[in-house]
Amino acid sequence: MLYDLQGEATMSPIVGILYSAVKENNQRLQLITNGMSQEEVDYKGPTNNFNSTAQLIKHIMYVDLNWVYRIKGQPLPHSLKEQHGPMIDANNWLPMIKGKSLNSLISDYEGVLTMLNDACTQLTDADLDTIVTFGHENEKQATIRWGLWHMADHSRYHQANINQLRKWYKENSLWN
Repeated sequence: MLYDLQGEATMSPIVGILYSAVKENNQRLQLITNGMSQEEVDYKGPTNNFNSTAQLIKHIMYVDLNWVYRIKGQPLPHSLKEQHGPMIDANNWLPMIKGKSLNSLISDYEGVLTMLNDACTQLTDADLDTIVTFGHENEKQATIRWGLWHMADHSRYHQANINQLRKWYKENSLWN
């Protein structure tokens, strides 16, 4: 198998490469979660106090959804906030999720990637210099270029958490 970051034919060269990094990480996420039972998707670690795979996938998807709308230069519609949010709960933790299927989580995330593809098709490489705000209070600034890179990096970061959960789940299953 050959790994490469090829830009999308419908995108500017640098935009396409950055988009490809996000897309490839989504494919990797699907690969590492393939075959998870509902119990494993909801598993919160050996002490039951870690974020579950469901929480992590929803978090990755919601962060990316917010970036899609920053890239588009539009506020996130209230209907999408209601459907996919919030980012954090009243205790500043990832919101609890239980019983949502892996297929549903992945499907929701693929919808966000379709929106990202559409947004990136409209961008030029020069648009990557555009500065947007982000953070829980929009207190931070970044370029769109950094935002696209962050989407890929953030996904990989939480994929490591998911891999650890899978390891613990398998170890725990052997002892039960």
